[in-house]
Amino acid sequence: MDYLRNLGSAAVSSLVQKSGLTLPFSLGNKVTSFENRTIWSLYDGTKREDSSPVSIFEFEANTPAKKNLLPLAKNAVRKLRTVRHPDVLKFMEVVETDTTIHIMTERVRPLGPAIREWQNKSTEEREAWLVWGLHRVSVALAFLNESASSTHGNVRVDSIFISSSGEWKLGGFDVLSNPKDDAAVLYNMGGMLPDASTFSSPEVKKGGYSALKELPPAAADAYGLGLLIHYSFNAEKGAPATAQPPHSPPTAASRGLIPTMIFPAYKKLMNPSPKARLSPAHFLELGMAQTAGDGAGFFASNRLVKVCEGLDGFNVASEGEKASLLKTLKESATSFPTEFACYRVLPALASALEFGGASAATILPLVLQFGKNVAPEEYSTVILTHLVKLYTSPDRGTRMALLDHLPEYADKLDKKTVVDKIWPNLQTGFTDTVALIREATVKSIILLSDKFNERIMNNDLLRHLARMQADPEASIRTNTCILIGRLGPVLGYNTKRKVLVPAFARALKDPFVHARVAGLMAFMATIDCFDIEDIATKVIPSMAFSMVDKEKLVRDQAFKAMELFMKKLEEHVATMPETAAPETELIPGALVLPLNGASSNTLVNSAAGAAGALAGWAISSIGKKLAAGDLQTTMASAAGAAIDRPTSAPVSTGMNGALSGSVLTSSAQPPLTPTYSSPSAVSTRSLTTVAGATSRSKGMQLGATKVPSSISSIPDWAEEAAAEVDSSHEGNPWGNDDLMDVNADEDDWSKKCRALSRYSAKLFHRCVRDCSRFDDSR
Repeated sequence: MDYLRNLGSAAVSSLVQKSGLTLPFSLGNKVTSFENRTIWSLYDGTKREDSSPVSIFEFEANTPAKKNLLPLAKNAVRKLRTVRHPDVLKFMEVVETDTTIHIMTERVRPLGPAIREWQNKSTEEREAWLVWGLHRVSVALAFLNESASSTHGNVRVDSIFISSSGEWKLGGFDVLSNPKDDAAVLYNMGGMLPDASTFSSPEVKKGGYSALKELPPAAADAYGLGLLIHYSFNAEKGAPATAQPPHSPPTAASRGLIPTMIFPAYKKLMNPSPKARLSPAHFLELGMAQTAGDGAGFFASNRLVKVCEGLDGFNVASEGEKASLLKTLKESATSFPTEFACYRVLPALASALEFGGASAATILPLVLQFGKNVAPEEYSTVILTHLVKLYTSPDRGTRMALLDHLPEYADKLDKKTVVDKIWPNLQTGFTDTVALIREATVKSIILLSDKFNERIMNNDLLRHLARMQADPEASIRTNTCILIGRLGPVLGYNTKRKVLVPAFARALKDPFVHARVAGLMAFMATIDCFDIEDIATKVIPSMAFSMVDKEKLVRDQAFKAMELFMKKLEEHVATMPETAAPETELIPGALVLPLNGASSNTLVNSAAGAAGALAGWAISSIGKKLAAGDLQTTMASAAGAAIDRPTSAPVSTGMNGALSGSVLTSSAQPPLTPTYSSPSAVSTRSLTTVAGATSRSKGMQLGATKVPSSISSIPDWAEEAAAEVDSSHEGNPWGNDDLMDVNADEDDWSKKCRALSRYSAKLFHRCVRDCSRFDDSR
């Protein structure tokens, strides 16, 4: 029984110990401002079933004087249990013993301290709040007097309580009685109430409470309502002079802060004659009159009263009435009391949202606006519960309003709610026939992505986004690409590699210019998602063609993207070794050939420089490979010499594509005879015949595999290449465009390069032909 350790109520502890009862509540702190003002003590409590806040009214007959009041406490229980009305204190449960009574009600607080707190508010706000509260009390009294034919008999400030929604609730049913009830306590025990004479009507002071049995049920309550009005507006002045004999009518000087619109009706309530006195029902009718006249319409013109009336009948109101109410709420939202806005307006608006319709787009912003003042621990129950239900609505206006205002409540949603309740309904927006819904759905994903599970993020969602990239609407395709770019860093590793490059590359081919720009920007935003190999082999090739896009906007962005990725590549390459070849593959004594005499680290940065470097490489490499003695011979004398291949070159193959043999030795090669002055003078067949009659050379060792004589010594592609070179000295094998720098000197470069090309081709042709002769001779 840990919940009883900090009670402060010996009666509850004794009750539990003696009876063994399991109480439906736990007591909290006592409300000291309410102590000794009635026969009850008031405690804040907690309902054990769901830990919701409640109030506990305790009566303990621990003295002879209090035992005499036990019938009043029992009458309060009986009446509170049977009388149900929105403006009456809500009864929940009761625990009774022979000497104690505990009534559990909704959480409330006394009106008296609240009135004093409102003294610091502005006159307009305070007056509006008081008039609204008096309206609720008048409604409750009219119900008791007219519908229940009963007299409250205890209308005073200590019988009024304020609920969590800020509404005034009528309580204090200690002497509530029906004159036809044989068990009525008002007429013979009404004087036992604390300070009964202070709040009693003139006829009671004159003839006692028994006199009320012959009067209308509303007579005593009307006078008590008049005293309540005076106290509400003039709490510092005490009871009015008219409450004392000879009960003269109120004067203008005694009005105090009572509004001038209410004062005429107030005077009628304070009439000493019970039969001429204005009843609470007539007071309510006068206040709700639509035609404001002398002392009329003071309730109907009150902003809070109009809002409550509109909210209660919102679902059956016309569209014009709904629009008028919503306009009033929007204009007056900041001036409403916090309790009223959070717990009276909000639940009503949230309930109205469930009906959807055209007003949903207007209601939802108001719900979120009023919800800003809700405590964080209560936001889920007050706001989110209703919003989540709305995702099941097929109404497009409701869905659009939910998505438009998602940024205002997305951070308050938990992962389980998003996965189980929101996502199953949200994903239907991807396939909606209205483009506006599809686009809003795409935009909403980024706000909820951190609450998706792995399956949704890496599977279900991406399937929808893949379809969205083929949407007919260009803006949807663009926003989809942007979304994928923002989701990239949180995707799984394998998903990144499979999805990002194809998705962005697809955007780069989009006919909409901004979609292509979005694709480039998405590549840049997800640069850290790509491996360095993927950047070199997938990303850069996928972006390259965008640098010649027809739109300058795309070209400019493409160059920026390329610069970013190239910079990352350069940074990585700077950390790489110069070569990955192991030392065993290096040939001892091999000579590293510089480009045109430059060092191996020298790079060229122009077309002319590149052409010069290529020319220098060709001349120097061929020159270095010729033996000193061979330089004095003719080209034909080296026809059968083997080509010394560097280790970095591909392994040579035979005419059938297989490996032809082992690497050739580096010893000097004997000249092969006969020599031919012209490679074109000998046919393929004659080369084969002559080579077969020649003796084997001991200075050259070929592999064990021998090419069959039935296979032509010279492949077709070699003959065709040679014939093309010989037939046209001016042609360019890569196309008609000049590969040289257009600014290079024609005489200096073009002629030399053409001559060099012809020379190299002839040399290559002859070398291949002589090698074939030698091979056949083996």
